[in-house]
Amino acid sequence: MQALLELVGDGILQPTAQQVAETAGAGIRSVFRHVADMDSLFAEMDARLEAEALPLLRGDPPAAGVEKRARMLALRRIAFFEKIAPHKRSGTIQRWRSEFLRGPHGALVRALRADLLRWLPELRRVPADLVEALDLALSFEAWDRLRTDQRLGRDRARDAILRTFLSPPSARDR
Repeated sequence: MQALLELVGDGILQPTAQQVAETAGAGIRSVFRHVADMDSLFAEMDARLEAEALPLLRGDPPAAGVEKRARMLALRRIAFFEKIAPHKRSGTIQRWRSEFLRGPHGALVRALRADLLRWLPELRRVPADLVEALDLALSFEAWDRLRTDQRLGRDRARDAILRTFLSPPSARDR
């Protein structure tokens, strides 16, 4: 398990069983004596990441104004996304062939959406397309595009997310 986490953390997003075995200093047969298949390893990795990363999202929204809550929510998401980034990228690449990986991805998307509405219940009174846009603006996919495809550093990507998420809606959106 540690070998898989290291490989993915080092940017090898589709590690093979052979790479896992080599990194662990074991034979490939030893790897499969401990786990049935690669999905089993991914399941263990997912459980470990949940234990380490989900606490970054836990906690109740503070009793504060909507702008302060929105900023705090965005900053919590950014910290969470930075923590899970290589592992999430790995899962995204392999999700098409793994029934297991599709489940946690969908659950995370739903949990993040529910968290958005829990932190900002005011969004229940705005047009649905605005909620969809804000949900997208605070998604891992938006963060990853800024960091990976657009090659922004963490601070510039954070500023872009905050500008997008915190910009007040125009008069026509109200």
